[in-house]
Amino acid sequence: MTRQFKIKTGVALAAAMVAVPAAAELKWDNASGGYVKIYGQVSPAWQSVDDGVQSKDTFVDNAHSNTRVGLWVVQPMYQGTFKFNFETAFGFRSSGGVSQTNTPKGVDWDRTDLRKIDFSYSGDSWGTLYVGQGSMASDGIADLSFSGNGMTTYNGVGDFAGSFQFRTAAGALSGVTISSVNPSLDGGRQGRVRYDTPSFNGFSVALAAGTDVLTPGNSDKYYDIALRYAGEFDGTQVKGGIGFSRRDRGGVDRDDTFGAVAVKFRSGLNFAVAGGSRENDGNYTYVLAGYESQFLSIGATSFAIDYYNGSDFGLAGRESKTLGVGVNQNIDSINTQVYLGYRNHELSDPGTSYKDVDAFLFGARWKF
Repeated sequence: MTRQFKIKTGVALAAAMVAVPAAAELKWDNASGGYVKIYGQVSPAWQSVDDGVQSKDTFVDNAHSNTRVGLWVVQPMYQGTFKFNFETAFGFRSSGGVSQTNTPKGVDWDRTDLRKIDFSYSGDSWGTLYVGQGSMASDGIADLSFSGNGMTTYNGVGDFAGSFQFRTAAGALSGVTISSVNPSLDGGRQGRVRYDTPSFNGFSVALAAGTDVLTPGNSDKYYDIALRYAGEFDGTQVKGGIGFSRRDRGGVDRDDTFGAVAVKFRSGLNFAVAGGSRENDGNYTYVLAGYESQFLSIGATSFAIDYYNGSDFGLAGRESKTLGVGVNQNIDSINTQVYLGYRNHELSDPGTSYKDVDAFLFGARWKF
């Protein structure tokens, strides 16, 4: 298949996505204030990566927000609210899983695609308790942003093309992947028990303890805590957070500390700053600047540029840099967004130079 044909087919795929009619909300209410709701999204994209020696074009599922389906059961109960959330991805080929040496199957579902099997009970005066597979306390802390360009331009560099390896100056594959030297350190999802306090003047605290219940043979244990803030001042929105996460693998701890602050002005200008450190194994800073406005009647248009700078991940003296730009167009009438993003990845080691890796991602996400 030629590169030109793939480009044309990718454009056609995205065009077909935006032509999908908006679905009616799949929600059923009961007489006692509860409801059952089915939701989901489809998230196809065309990925093109040039590692300085060869290029590879692949149809993928956007790893930042993949194709999925879910179910909510919500019921008021004893002065509080009981909720059950089930959510699974479909196992489509991930943008973060393709590499020079591997093209995953188009569909390959396994139990690690189960995102949530989560029970919770909340009350205004005492907070929320969660039990099951779902977000740890610090999940999302490093990714805080008001940008509308999350499908391409956010603090999750590895989702874009993270399994691709850098090539040495001589052209050999190095074994060092984009994702391994550009981590956000953000908390993830595990089988856990989690508690969130109520919000006090915009501040809340969450803590969790869990284990990997989906990966066969994995007995890692996870513990984390996070502080969050959200507020608005004369039309300026602000949110921020800081998290600490520990992974215990056979009695050996790995400690990550990370945080982010984001702000959005009435004008549509928005900014985010994040940073993190893994004890004895690297640190990073991340900045984003964006702008959002409704140039077209169909929905908001947003632009963003971001920059990631990592140090010492996997090797003392190592430095990784990533520059990204993205544009996103919402189409409100059909719950769809169309986007195009580009990232340039650089890596340098003491005594070793590497070729840059350039990547494009063009796709659409339709929600129902």
